[in-house]
Amino acid sequence: MTTAFDPIDLHGVSLANRIALAPMTRSRAGAGGVPTDLVVEYYAQRASAGLVITEGVQPSLVGQGYPDTPGLHSAEQVEGWRKVTDAVHAKGGRIFAQLMHAGRIGHPSLLPDGLINVGPSPIAAAGQVYTHEGPKDFITPRELSGDEVRATIGEFVEAARNAIDAGFDGVELHGANGYLIHQFLAPGSNQRDDEWGGSPEKRIRFAVEVSRAVAAEIGAARTAIRLAPGNELNGIHEPDPDEAYIALAKELGALNLAYVHVMEVGPIRDLVQRVRKEFGGVFILNPSTEEPTGPDDLGLIEDGTADIVSFGALFLANPDLPARLKAGGPYNTPDKATFFGGDATGYTDYPALPTA
Repeated sequence: MTTAFDPIDLHGVSLANRIALAPMTRSRAGAGGVPTDLVVEYYAQRASAGLVITEGVQPSLVGQGYPDTPGLHSAEQVEGWRKVTDAVHAKGGRIFAQLMHAGRIGHPSLLPDGLINVGPSPIAAAGQVYTHEGPKDFITPRELSGDEVRATIGEFVEAARNAIDAGFDGVELHGANGYLIHQFLAPGSNQRDDEWGGSPEKRIRFAVEVSRAVAAEIGAARTAIRLAPGNELNGIHEPDPDEAYIALAKELGALNLAYVHVMEVGPIRDLVQRVRKEFGGVFILNPSTEEPTGPDDLGLIEDGTADIVSFGALFLANPDLPARLKAGGPYNTPDKATFFGGDATGYTDYPALPTA
């Protein structure tokens, strides 16, 4: 029987176990979106994961959605991330950068003067985003033209190349949680009538073309994607996701990507398993649970539901989570008040198990 503590081959990259650090926004980047020494320490502490997946990293200036998030579109950012990847690799870990263009999620006050949040259609998401000036309503985004859609794909490609130059083992495209790729997938946020919207086949095109272009640049074995079918986060309306996601999984499978990572929300296990079958490659699952993903979810690897399980809040609070899972605990409790922004408190100060 395969267990979470068995190694797995990820297209030629050997992972020490099947436990992944899920991508989590922590909003602790330095000036200019450059990772600081504190960020280096945070990821190095969690390098015992079979795979470390970073927080969402904006591929361009206009792709930023939250305060103090890191980028991969400047030389200074690449240099900062190189310190992170070197530290993770020094501890035997493997690390993918998650490329996240926030699209309509965010606010112009978080962007350089003159930039406006963009999206597939001029439809605002309900809700607010936190800024340094306090919460602000999401605005109606500027609709991307056809040429701008292609230019945005190019931004993902350039950021992916920067990620490899920074020493990452690969990139995970963020196609979930209401950000730009997900906005193109969902009919509630994509009401275009050109080649990028309308039918499910057209709504999946942006996700497919970004994946194809990035894979052509850095290799399919170093390209992955995260999906969240039907997830209503950030104002997404996707009432009947099956047709689009099954078609998308087939297209992604044909590209032979490194993996597909699904964030499961609600009772959609049948669709999740269909996505896995149609994709046909390595499958990472962040399962739908009432509490944060925990020890009981390791059974999803043993019963063959997933190849790898990703852990969010529990890994945030337990930097040596694989060792704790193997020992049966104990576990530190995550402090939600320190999830976003701040200093080392609730970031790098969670204790590890004592070593013999």
